[in-house]
Amino acid sequence: MKHSYLALVIASVLSGAVLVGCDNNEDAAGEQAAQQQMPPAVVNVQTVTLDTVPQVQTFSGRTAAYQTADVRPQVNGVIDEVLFREGSNVKKGQPLYRINTDNYASSVTSGQAAVQQSQANYQTAVANNANAKAELVSRQASLAQAQNDLQRLQGLVSIDAISKQQYDQAQTAVRTAQAAVQSAAAAVGQTQAGIESAKAGIQTAKAGLEASTLDLNRTIVRAPLTGRTDRSSVTAGTLVSAGQADPLVTISRLDPIYVDISQSSSELLKLRQQIADGTAQPGMNSVELVLEDGSVYPVRGKLALSEAKVDESTGAVTLRAIFPNSNNILLPGMYVTARLTQSVITNAALVPQSAVTRTPKSETQVYIVDENNKIQVRPITINGTYDGQWVVTEGLKAGDKVVVIGGSKVKPDQEVVAKPLESANPAPAAPAAPNATNTKTPQQAAKTMDKKPAGDETSTEKPTEAAAN
Repeated sequence: MKHSYLALVIASVLSGAVLVGCDNNEDAAGEQAAQQQMPPAVVNVQTVTLDTVPQVQTFSGRTAAYQTADVRPQVNGVIDEVLFREGSNVKKGQPLYRINTDNYASSVTSGQAAVQQSQANYQTAVANNANAKAELVSRQASLAQAQNDLQRLQGLVSIDAISKQQYDQAQTAVRTAQAAVQSAAAAVGQTQAGIESAKAGIQTAKAGLEASTLDLNRTIVRAPLTGRTDRSSVTAGTLVSAGQADPLVTISRLDPIYVDISQSSSELLKLRQQIADGTAQPGMNSVELVLEDGSVYPVRGKLALSEAKVDESTGAVTLRAIFPNSNNILLPGMYVTARLTQSVITNAALVPQSAVTRTPKSETQVYIVDENNKIQVRPITINGTYDGQWVVTEGLKAGDKVVVIGGSKVKPDQEVVAKPLESANPAPAAPAAPNATNTKTPQQAAKTMDKKPAGDETSTEKPTEAAAN
């Protein structure tokens, strides 16, 4: 009896196992059949084309005045009047301050009198010189007469026609006339020296008058350049002095205006290496400016210089750009963002941000559809962005089909149906969004970037972390 019951239990268990096994096999077969009946996943792809892409770099910068002048007085005195409005635009040579002129006007009057006196002294010296020359001529005539008389008497004294005393008197007359001539010649020399001294006196007096006139003119403090003034440090009644340390006012020329850009030396070195090995070409020297409120400055600037040294404290090199500023929109000290196309990358591909994924090791990769319509993983190298897309320099070749939409639902080696991105999700035409993709090729954009309005410049903002992942 017991053996019959045990046999019955074993038979029941085996029959249940058989039933369970049959059910599992049926389920597996059903799943396989369902998979065979499901159509391949559809992905949207973009065909890769290699082109020349501008490498737009974004830097922070500060505006600086094109010219700055600290205005200081050149004479001592009390400010009588401030002749300009603080914060206004002034022209070069425009009067800014008037210093009291009493002392300087007196000096000019004294200088004019000194010039007149020296000129009178000169006229007197000239007259004395003329008289001395006339006296010399008279003395020379007397000497000639005395010498003639002595010569006549010399023949008479030899025959005792005249006395020896008369002859001696004639000799004395000659010697006296000679002394008179020498004295008259010396007088002429003295009067000539007087003339030269009078001339020097005139020059000295005129120099003094010019100095006094210059000081008088300097009592009007004028603008050394055209620009905008800041606050005046003095008011009427303030005593100022020549060469004082504190300026009366500072004038800044704002049109044009400088923008000083800071770039790390490592980035600059990388750029030069790319240009040297041929992976990049020199870019353009035009600069686009983004203001603090996010608006784009309407006029492009030009790169003016690049410093030949690295700041030891920051490890950066300063680039200076110059911008027109006729409306005085830019003021010195403003923080701005500068976009500069320092180079163009050759044989690069533009890939939408949605096509790129990152591995746990932060390596970038994309899915491509091969010739068998299967998904393949392709590692890539990225060098910045352009027009809101990644710039791929390595890993892709012309004609590759990069999965842009649908990559999250497929796996490597999975068979898919690839559709061009342009035909995905057709929709009615709508107004272009602010960040709409530029229809120009990157090469055309690089060639025409200098001519484009600043508002049409493509976005170079870095992709968000979500897009990168």
